[in-house]
Amino acid sequence: QVQLVESGGGLVQAGGSLRLSCACSGRTFRDYALGWFRQAPGKEREFVAADSWIGGSTYYADSVKGRFTISKDNAKNTVYLQMNSLKPEDTAVYYCAAAIVAGSTIPHEYDYWGQGTQVTVSS
Repeated sequence: QVQLVESGGGLVQAGGSLRLSCACSGRTFRDYALGWFRQAPGKEREFVAADSWIGGSTYYADSVKGRFTISKDNAKNTVYLQMNSLKPEDTAVYYCAAAIVAGSTIPHEYDYWGQGTQVTVSS
């Protein structure tokens, strides 16, 4: 079992920044690839960013490439999503997820999910 707890969401003006954190516990942090997804009201959950195994590659949705950065601190068992130049269309609940499959963009390939954290970007 893996437990994931997100934090860091909030209200920010367009052009601002937020850093989301996802604390992981349970199974060894290094056994899983970590990803971030988001879901806006009335829309399907969509891929945002993913990391792979230790020292692996990172993957981003085209809509966030160049603005968002995924990183992780293995010592703290925590994965981060740094979000810069935020836009109103980034408003959503953001979820952290863990998967055996590295770099997947498909929600159902992720085995564990956090409870989500709300990000609201005002114009």
